Amino acid sequence: MRGIEGVGFVDLTPVQEESIPLALMGRDVAAQAQTGTGKTAAFLITLFTRLLNNPPSAKGAPRALVIAPTRELDVQICADAQALGASCPFKVQAIFGGVDNEKQRRALQTGVDVIVATRGRLIEYGKQNIFSVKHVDALVIDEADRMFDMGYISYLRYILRKLPPFEIRHTMLFSATLSHRVLEFAYE
Repeated sequence: MRGIEGVGFVDLTPVQEESIPLALMGRDVAAQAQTGTGKTAAFLITLFTRLLNNPPSAKGAPRALVIAPTRELDVQICADAQALGASCPFKVQAIFGGVDNEKQRRALQTGVDVIVATRGRLIEYGKQNIFSVKHVDALVIDEADRMFDMGYISYLRYILRKLPPFEIRHTMLFSATLSHRVLEFAYE
């Protein structure tokens, strides 16, 4: 609540009003809303609430994973997470290509609660056993329609196969459009 007050949020946007209550009940969510409508805050508020209400099952292991199509979006999500989660005891780490590989690797090895990643570097570190996703109990796929447009869907499927089964993890998918192929993927 302090983080929400700190960023000056007073009223919910339509996507927040519809998705947050469902997500807080533990239901999986597929939400459609245009850029700038508060999707990031919707999933971060839900993730942080979930993490605060459920103690970690393994110290330092990632508990939540946010997958975004671009590093610019990763950086934006992490900035929003720092603001909204300023009073929370969570470590949020961005993982993406094109920057210091060793710094990100060390951050993962020292333990994080939430990983915000692009698919390439996430898969790379996973194959190198830098971290384990077996304790991830919340997954967010942001801008799912762009993932399709950029040809990343096969990478997403690979990542999803490595995560705990959907029956025991909470999944949220956010997209500017919920086309037939995005909805089919969400069902998968």
